[in-house]
Amino acid sequence: MAELSPTAQDGEYRLGFAGDAFNTSWYLARLSPDTDVSFLTAIGDDSLSRQMMDLFAQSGIKENYVQHLENQTIGMYMISLQNGERSFHYWRGQSAAKKLADDPQKLATAFSENDVIYFSGITLAILPDKSRQGFLAALKTAKEAGKTIVFDPNLRPRLWETADAMTSAIMQGAAVSTIVLPSFEDEAEWFHDENPMATLNRYKALGIPTVIVKNGPDPVLFEHNGHSGEYPVAPITEVTDTTAAGDSFNAGFLARFGSGDIEWAIKGGAELAARVVQSRGALVAKATEMD
Repeated sequence: MAELSPTAQDGEYRLGFAGDAFNTSWYLARLSPDTDVSFLTAIGDDSLSRQMMDLFAQSGIKENYVQHLENQTIGMYMISLQNGERSFHYWRGQSAAKKLADDPQKLATAFSENDVIYFSGITLAILPDKSRQGFLAALKTAKEAGKTIVFDPNLRPRLWETADAMTSAIMQGAAVSTIVLPSFEDEAEWFHDENPMATLNRYKALGIPTVIVKNGPDPVLFEHNGHSGEYPVAPITEVTDTTAAGDSFNAGFLARFGSGDIEWAIKGGAELAARVVQSRGALVAKATEMD
């Protein structure tokens, strides 16, 4: 999506491009330049769409699964900040990305040609119901074929007709995944989990091998192939902007997940997220230069 983010000057905004799944892809491409990172979406044929594709090229993100649709455009959002916490204003009704799952064959091809597939609750939220069900079915097939399916629930109630529709779709998304990366604050609000362990156990009950429960400055709770524990998060003295905190954590985690050391992977996610929230905006280049 096109992103309007506040600058250091009052009342001024900067045009950029971001979005939860894209943010994770962008950070992962920077952290793991030897890894092929592709992005599946649909865009328009206008100048904003072309500018976003320029960013893909500059970032090392392959666009071989991007569908270019005539007379379409991309969504846009504006960030408002107060004491480091962000709120969003969206213009996404016209977004071409709503059509990203309309072609079952293109979806199946993209999933079959990649080892790891990452999606989020926002991916599910923007899709019409029929397309969402087709998307989930394709993920299920990919999982059965041995692909690693990674899911961040990223609960955003404003994108759903009802809270029940949201929570139902989130659990459907989790059920076709092998790694789930929830944030406890959101899970507690919408699933009424009493503590992070309740969140972990709810997803674990679906038979998911790896569940990582993010919890802001508190320890990360994890379950991985029958091994569970907590990973303490180093304190941060000053938070500037929490935009992309979870997205960057996911990238830092995935960049190290292949090592087989789950705590090392969590450490990578927590350290990257800590650097990101001390800067403005979703995409913070200097946060990856310290690795």
